[in-house]
Amino acid sequence: MIRRRPILTLLLVLAILLIALAWPNRAHLAAFPDIIGAYTAKEYCSCRYVSGNPAAYCEGYVAQYVPISSLLDDEAGKRVTAVGLGRSHSAAWLGERQGCRLLPGE
Repeated sequence: MIRRRPILTLLLVLAILLIALAWPNRAHLAAFPDIIGAYTAKEYCSCRYVSGNPAAYCEGYVAQYVPISSLLDDEAGKRVTAVGLGRSHSAAWLGERQGCRLLPGE
């Protein structure tokens, strides 16, 4: 089989290797989509309301290789909502001493 179909054999071996690497790390891989939105919301909130930087600078600051779907900045409520990989997370500015915190259940 290897001599007749070397490319198919190589793809099969790579698929088995990928499954063997992914299976023990399945919990970490399942958490990855949440990390994108949560990181973006928290860091944007901190950049914008703790550090006092302009919105354009903070958008560049939180830019990642995996893009987010939307970033909503509620300036009046000092709350940021980021949607990435289908998951939505919000962070809010709590005060000068507390800074920004991710909001639970969002």
